[in-house]
Amino acid sequence: MKQIGTQWKTDWPKMGPSILIATALIVAIRTAKWAAKAAGDPLCSNVDGDLDREVSYAASITIRVMHELMKKHEGLFPGKKEPIFDGTYDEDVAE
Repeated sequence: MKQIGTQWKTDWPKMGPSILIATALIVAIRTAKWAAKAAGDPLCSNVDGDLDREVSYAASITIRVMHELMKKHEGLFPGKKEPIFDGTYDEDVAE
């Protein structure tokens, strides 16, 4: 195939840390006033349905915001140039 140009694409693997940080901030803000649980309390476990719902909600908000920003302000995010090919293989072209 022959390269006919390049196009700008958002580099999604570099977006992972941003999404993680944004989600964690939302969870931290929304749960800041929750009462602390005692570590030695047998009624406390690592499974907390309320916290799981907060994390899911925060992740959905983060993704919605990122999609909206991507639609209108794609240049804000890290990206890279990717080649555009003509779609014809050299073997297919008769010489």
